[in-house]
Amino acid sequence: MSARVLCIGGIDSSGGAGLLRDAATLTAMGLESCAAVTAVTAQSDKAVREVQLMPPALVASQIAAACEGPVDAVKIGMLGSAALVDAIARALPDRPVVLDPVLVSSSGRALLDEGGIAALLAHLVPRATLLTPNLPELDALAAALGCSPAQAIGRLQDSGCGAVLVKGGHDLTPQDATDRLYHRASPVAEFHAPRLDAALRGTGCQLASAIAGGLAQGLDMERAVSEAKRRLTARFRASCAATAPEATRGNMSRA
Repeated sequence: MSARVLCIGGIDSSGGAGLLRDAATLTAMGLESCAAVTAVTAQSDKAVREVQLMPPALVASQIAAACEGPVDAVKIGMLGSAALVDAIARALPDRPVVLDPVLVSSSGRALLDEGGIAALLAHLVPRATLLTPNLPELDALAAALGCSPAQAIGRLQDSGCGAVLVKGGHDLTPQDATDRLYHRASPVAEFHAPRLDAALRGTGCQLASAIAGGLAQGLDMERAVSEAKRRLTARFRASCAATAPEATRGNMSRA
């Protein structure tokens, strides 16, 4: 039987992000997935039109039902409220947890308020094997902790978080983006990827779920991150190739 990942998060009606992106990622890896839905959203590439959060007890019940079968790792995305954070923290199985702190949608809508961020820091971050903030999310977590982003990484690990992967897609380097893995057991590991001219949603979902899939397969943390980055970069390249003018596609395919 293939490894199985429990994905906890929201449903994106466009299919670009959330649980549908998680499931597609894990299927492409040859893995199985199960799910607990925290929110149903009406959204597209342009905007989040509506969000309906699920009752916390229902989400906890979904997790319990999913865990009646084998679960080898957990990926957590959109949470939506402090009450949902608390319910999920109580219901989590004792498995590797990849926590993607979804605080704001790609179109700019806040998806977790201050109370939810406080609950995340208190109850889920200490349970996380890996936390995967992008730079704006790290800034928000640092503000909630009352410290600088650089200090926040140590504070997050001091709280019990096993490792922090800071994603560099929002930095200002023109040629490539660098993600940095902070793990107490080893020096900081850097993962470089070229900046490609493609606008994709759900990249954070894909990266986190692919890492969870790697951990479910027994990969060590650095290998799981490296393989997930490789898959995400391949998706960016495929998107660029699909949208490039016909005359340039042959050159791009040999890059």
